[in-house]
Amino acid sequence: MPKYLSQEWLDEARKMSEGQPERPGASAKMQYVISGGPDGDIKYYWVLENGKLLESQLGELPDVDFTMSLTYDDSVKVQKGELDPNAAFMQGRMKVTGNMGKLMQLMPLTNSPEYKELQEEIRGITDY
Repeated sequence: MPKYLSQEWLDEARKMSEGQPERPGASAKMQYVISGGPDGDIKYYWVLENGKLLESQLGELPDVDFTMSLTYDDSVKVQKGELDPNAAFMQGRMKVTGNMGKLMQLMPLTNSPEYKELQEEIRGITDY
């Protein structure tokens, strides 16, 4: 099983997402910053186009639409479904900088049954 936040994990999650339906307008370049993990801080990014995950890489992307930052512990809780990302944001546990409008455009995608099913599948292949 791929280790959470490894490139192998990012690659597997991207492959698993290939069957997601196209969602016109659900496009964004997203940077994630996870602090305080067992291997230190981790940065990775996603490039999403019309609901399709085109890129999922460790590192930084210079021209992102927004950046989401959270602690390793909270990121694990979000990934496991134990902490709703909206609640994490409202509680100040997830910080977002950049284009909030772009982030809000993705809400229908993240609330879809297909996306929730995909998250469950990813949980099943993840070594925390």
